[in-house]
Amino acid sequence: MDLSSFRTEIATLENECAAALRGAGDLASIEAVERKYLGKSGTLKGMLAKLGALPKEQKAEAGKLANEAVKRAEAALGEARERAQRAALSAAIEDKGFDVTIPGPVPRTGSLHPVTRVRREIEDQFASMGYAILDGPEVELEHYNFDDLNTPPDHPARESMDTFWTTTPGLCMRSHTSPVQVRGMRWWRKQGFPLPMRAIAPGRVFRNETVDASHEHTFHQLEGIVVGHGISIANLRHSMRAALRGVFGRDLEVRLRPGFFPFVEPGFELDARCTHCEGKGCAFCKYSGWVELLPCGLVHPHVIDAGGFDSKQHTGFAFGLGLGRLTCLRHGIADVRQILSGDVRVLRSFP
Repeated sequence: MDLSSFRTEIATLENECAAALRGAGDLASIEAVERKYLGKSGTLKGMLAKLGALPKEQKAEAGKLANEAVKRAEAALGEARERAQRAALSAAIEDKGFDVTIPGPVPRTGSLHPVTRVRREIEDQFASMGYAILDGPEVELEHYNFDDLNTPPDHPARESMDTFWTTTPGLCMRSHTSPVQVRGMRWWRKQGFPLPMRAIAPGRVFRNETVDASHEHTFHQLEGIVVGHGISIANLRHSMRAALRGVFGRDLEVRLRPGFFPFVEPGFELDARCTHCEGKGCAFCKYSGWVELLPCGLVHPHVIDAGGFDSKQHTGFAFGLGLGRLTCLRHGIADVRQILSGDVRVLRSFP
C-alpha cells in the first residue's frame, strides 16, 4: 500500500460513514454506524493500524489524513445523534398522551448530616449558657493528647492498640477532644477573659477501636470545660441535664457512676436511659438499659496547672459528649455505624 491508495480508502470509508448516518433515523441506527466505522474494530478507525504498511516517509502524512477523517466522522456522528434526540423529543411532545402540565423531575437536594444537626443544636444550647465554641487540630502532639492531661507514660491508651500514631515521632491522631482543654485554658488566659471560663470544642476523634453497634474508629465528640472558683459536681450535673434537656426537649433519666480518667478527679460516667428500649435492654445499650453518654468529672489539678491556672485557687469540671451516640438516641438509630457509613439510604431519611 502507498499513500495514494491509503488516501483513496480513507475517503471511501468516510463517505460511506456519512451516507450511513444520513440514512440512520434513530439512536439505535446511529450507534450501529458508530460501531461499524468508529468502534474498537471499526473500519475507519482501523485505518490507523495500516500505517505500518506504508513507507516510512509517508507515515506522517497518512497518519494526519486518518486522524482528520476520524475527527470529521465523530463530529458528524454527534450531529446525527443530536438530530435524532430532537426528533424523538418532538414525537413525544406531539403524542396525544403527552401532558405538558406534569411537573418535570425535581433534582434531589442535599441536607445536613444528622451528626452535624445535633452538633449545631448542642452548640446553640451551650452558647445560650455562655459557653465559647473552640476548635483544635485533629493531628495532635503527644504532649497535648497525653502529657498535659495527666496520662502516665505507661498508660495503655498510649499504645497503638488504642491510638493511631503517625510516622512522625510525637504526633498522633487525637484520641479525644480533651487536648482542647489545655489549649483552651491557655488561649483564655492569653485573651485576658474573666472567669469562669466556659467552653466547648466539637470535633472528630480517632481510636483503634473494635467496631460494633455503639463504637466506631472515627467518631465525633464534644469536649466541654468550665474553670473558675468553687466549681463543684453539682454544677457539672446541672449543666449536663440542662444541655440534654435542650437537645431532647425533655428530661432524660441519667445516672452518675464512678469512672477513672487521668484528667479528672473524681471522675464519673454519665449514663442515659436507653431511648430505644426504654431500659428493657437491646443491642445498642448492650442489654443493660443504659447508654454510656459522656465521661466527666472535676478537672485534675495537673491539667489546670498545665493550662496556666493555679490549681490551688481554681477548680473546674470537664466532660466529653459522644455526638454519634447522642444522634442515635435522638433519632432512633440502632447502630452507630449507619450514620458514618455514607449509605445514602440512611442519610435520605433526614430531609
